[in-house]
Formats: sequence, structure tokens, C-alpha cells
Amino acid sequence: MNHHLDSRLMYISTAMTIPKRSPIKTQTRKIDGLSIRYAESEPRDISAILLSPWPESLFTFEQMWSRLAEHAHLVAIDLPGFGHSERRNDLLTPSAMGEFIADVVKEFELTRPHAVGPDIGTSALLFTAAKHPDLLRSIVVGNGTAAVPLQIGSVLKDVVEAPLESFRNLDPRKGVESVLAFVERYKLPDHVREDFLSSYEGDRFVESLRFVRSYPTELPLLAKLLPNIETPVQIITGDHDTGVLPVNGDYLHERLPHSKSDKIDAGHFPWADVADQYATLIIDWWNGAYKRV
Repeated sequence: MNHHLDSRLMYISTAMTIPKRSPIKTQTRKIDGLSIRYAESEPRDISAILLSPWPESLFTFEQMWSRLAEHAHLVAIDLPGFGHSERRNDLLTPSAMGEFIADVVKEFELTRPHAVGPDIGTSALLFTAAKHPDLLRSIVVGNGTAAVPLQIGSVLKDVVEAPLESFRNLDPRKGVESVLAFVERYKLPDHVREDFLSSYEGDRFVESLRFVRSYPTELPLLAKLLPNIETPVQIITGDHDTGVLPVNGDYLHERLPHSKSDKIDAGHFPWADVADQYATLIIDWWNGAYKRV
């Protein structure tokens, strides 16, 4: 295993000025020896972990933060190597990240929280649920690669299959912008866009590719676990995602014994483009739908 630590200075608190109007207030905490950025809402009886998609950060949830915080104590996390959290390369696979998520639950002393993890969070959370069946109350996933064989668009296929070195000369900010170009309707606030862009500067963008490049090895392992996952799973899929094809949601729904599937009018970024609808599905799920699957 490569235990190389990202040696870049963690300038989380000074990278930018977050406008006072943002409901998200970031902090850092050492978890498994790494500096992890997180944000937390007011305490409530029920908790929920929010995991940011790639190549974004926990500010992904800014649009829906206030609504979700009315229903659960939120703990939003930038996973290792993503957003503004420190990286360790041996964690950049879905199975290893699934174990890290279990560590997060224990570190924050959460009792059976819900968990929301679109995109890269999909496979990671499913590994968590498979290996720690009583840890999570429910999970919400979607627009994340899961199917075997891989069901992905040509751009993501190149990322998975081309030599990693071929991406080393790519301007990381342009790399992130090329993905954010698939946000169809929502205009990212300047501070959110800058947080996403600064999250992957230096070698952070190219090194983060290791996660999706592990899919050919990792997803067949996950496929064997899916029929035995007892944790309730809500799958929310953008119905015209050209990067992670919508069939990935169908694949999970057919194999998970306790799942609900909703397709909504969006591409790869339903959490941005139809945030109100996305939040409503999550809240309905938390308010009892997870008990009926």
C-alpha cells in the first residue's frame, strides 16, 4: 500500500473567505491521522452524514443545508483526498473509504446515523453497509458507478482506462471546470466554485482519480455483497446522466433487497440542478420511507 501523505499545506481556514450568508461553517478534525474538513449543524435526535461528490466538496450541500438541518443533526465530510481533506493513497478505493466512513461514525459518536453519498459516495457507502450492517440507519446514493461491467460515458471511461501519468500535465482547475460544465441549470456561487477548484490544486486532482480508476477491481467485489445488504437504500438518479449512466441506479435497485429508486429530470448533478426536489426525497426518506422498503 502507498501510505504517501499529501504534503501540501492544509490551508483550509485561509483558502478563501466564505460569505457570512453561507449556513456551512467548516472545521477540521484529525481522523485516522488525517486532517479532515467537516461542517456540523445543530444537535437533533437523529444524525446524518453527508459525503461530497467528486470533484466537489461539502459545499455541494449548501443549497439544501438549512432544510436538511431541520430534520437531522448534519455532519458533512470532505473524504480523504477530496475537497479540502488530507489524502492518503491507500484510502482511495471504495472499500477502504467504506472503512474510513465507519471510523467517522465512531469518531463523532453518532448512533445509527443516516448517510447521504452521491457519486463516489455510492460505492463507498455500500461497502460500509455491507461490512458494518448495524452502523447506518439508512443510506442515500445515486449517480455513482456501481454496475458490472462498468456503465459509464466515454469521458469517464478514459479516466478509468488511460495511464494515470497521461493526466499529470493537466491543469487541475481546468480539469475540475470540465466536470462542472455538466451542471445544467444551477449557477454555482463564486465562493462554492472557488472551493471546488481550490480543493484539487497541485497533484490533488490527478491523485483523486485513483478512486474511480479502482472501479474495475473494486466493483466486482461489491457486486457479490449487494444481495446481502440489509440497510435501507434510497437511490436518486439523474435520468440523463451521460457520465455515470442511469442504468447504474437500476443495477443497484434490482440487487439490493431493501431499496427505493427515484429518477429525476437532471444529468449528473441533480443535487445542484434540482436541489429542492433532491432534498425533498431525502427528507421524505428520513421521515419514514426508509422503514417501508
